Amino acid sequence: MKRDTYYVLVIFFIIFLSCSEKVKNKIKKVHYINSLAEENSSLPYLFSSKEKTLMSWVEMRKDTIAILYYAELKNGEWQTPKEIIRGNDWFVNWADFPMITENKGHLMSHVLKKSSPDTYSYNIKLNVLPKDSTDWITDLPLHTDGTTTEHGFVTALPYKENSFFITWLDGRNTQEKVDSSRGAMTLRAAEVSAYGEVHNDTVLDSRTCDCCQTTAVITSNGPVVIYRDRSEEEIRDVSIVRNVAGKWTAPKTIYPDNWLIKGCPVNGPKAANLGNNLAVAWFTAAKDQPKVNLVFSNDGGISFDNPIQIDDATAIGRVDVLLLEKGIAIVSWMQMEDKGAVLKAVKADSSGNMGEPILIARLESSRSTGFPQMELVGDNVYFAWTHVSEVGSSVKTAHVSKDLF
Repeated sequence: MKRDTYYVLVIFFIIFLSCSEKVKNKIKKVHYINSLAEENSSLPYLFSSKEKTLMSWVEMRKDTIAILYYAELKNGEWQTPKEIIRGNDWFVNWADFPMITENKGHLMSHVLKKSSPDTYSYNIKLNVLPKDSTDWITDLPLHTDGTTTEHGFVTALPYKENSFFITWLDGRNTQEKVDSSRGAMTLRAAEVSAYGEVHNDTVLDSRTCDCCQTTAVITSNGPVVIYRDRSEEEIRDVSIVRNVAGKWTAPKTIYPDNWLIKGCPVNGPKAANLGNNLAVAWFTAAKDQPKVNLVFSNDGGISFDNPIQIDDATAIGRVDVLLLEKGIAIVSWMQMEDKGAVLKAVKADSSGNMGEPILIARLESSRSTGFPQMELVGDNVYFAWTHVSEVGSSVKTAHVSKDLF
């Protein structure tokens, strides 16, 4: 009996050491780098192309002045931050935040400016830095409806030779009418030149969820926009519209979660693509069962496979996704654990196979944490998030080799 007990203890000790080593290895996978953002910084946004990797963020001064900064990543280090624009009349929000994009040396960013004292009354203002210029052209209008309503949740991408594709939620129809009625939030899209000229402003959906982030990709067939829709019965599932031969398709639900919810969950989808191969990740809590889903499409979003469940009952959402190759993606998301929220990422394929999730960071579960970002840069997956502590907020960044997923 003593010998049996001895062997049991030895086996238990080996298992314990093995588990401890796995935890250490997980930690070693994540390499933290200085973001160069100062105190009271938040709302990071990552953008990566063949030419550049950029990050934008917001810093507050004296609680009233907001400054939009950006920096370029070179050789794994963030370069000296540069200011784009500042103001004391911005709408600064954890879920609806500024971002930056680039197309062959041309830069475009946006901020949200208040249009009236009402809380959710603000306009989208564009800032562009043409390749041949040293000064930003700021405060350009994206929309000219003139209503004191909500306009935001922008997605902007490089498009064609020297322009940008942009999509956003537009609340112009929600302004109260003479009979006290209000319309619904709409989804719109347009093209913006390198000098900030807006063309082809189009309504994509006349009734959408009010405050969930949009996402978009440029497939081989053209732009595709994915967003949280809203039915007359208050079903808020994820839908897609596609630009085919210059015309937009009717909205189509990518998978019927049938999430019945009276208000906006503030939890939009994210998409990534390689040509006509797509990956879409999103959060749902249909039937009071929170989870993160992932789907693939091999035909530019015409059809999708059945969803793969990435996380279950502890999921908060706030997802991001990368497509490594056809049918293989990395998904990041936030979930709750005993000691609070965590940011995790995992590799999954279209057959439902998943690797071991990697813990990227421990976060506050509050709204102040915002929406963590993820981008593929060479052979590394970069992350950015807002770290919240008793002394304030700060932008943090890290990377993990894609081969370790």
